[in-house]
Amino acid sequence: MEKYSDKIKVVVADITTLKVDAIVNAANRSLLGGGGVDGAIHRAAGPELVKECATLGGCETGKCKMTDAYKLPCKKVIHAVGPVWYGGQQGEESLLAGCYDSAMKLAEENHLESIAFSCISTGVYGFPKDKAARIALQTLSTHIRDGYQGQIIICCFSEADTRYYGGVANLID
Repeated sequence: MEKYSDKIKVVVADITTLKVDAIVNAANRSLLGGGGVDGAIHRAAGPELVKECATLGGCETGKCKMTDAYKLPCKKVIHAVGPVWYGGQQGEESLLAGCYDSAMKLAEENHLESIAFSCISTGVYGFPKDKAARIALQTLSTHIRDGYQGQIIICCFSEADTRYYGGVANLID
């Protein structure tokens, strides 16, 4: 029997270099670029990405919107607007789960066979990495259980981050 963790790969890499069907950008509500992974994705994709994002009218926290990838090696960029961590009393956990769920629904609806996620909200938005990893992997596991057949990659910024996502992967089976 295949385990959920067999379908989820945890890597340390520059997400802008991954040759997958879609990468998931940790975006801000404007979708017009920012710092961290969001800025790196916008720079690597070229000015066409921000032009397309400008037509989308932003995005609500906990939701996603998809664009073309332009100069990136992937086909699509899914922009996920994660929550800022305010101590966990403002629905942050369900909003973060909504990002992963919304991204997976877009992947399924568009027949994307591989998707790479950045660690949404764990940078400047301050979401505790252990909680974020558990939410991400539980949400992704639900989609695998419900029939998603593609490859899911969690793309970590550092080796230290893999201990959260790699360790939790063992708990979801």
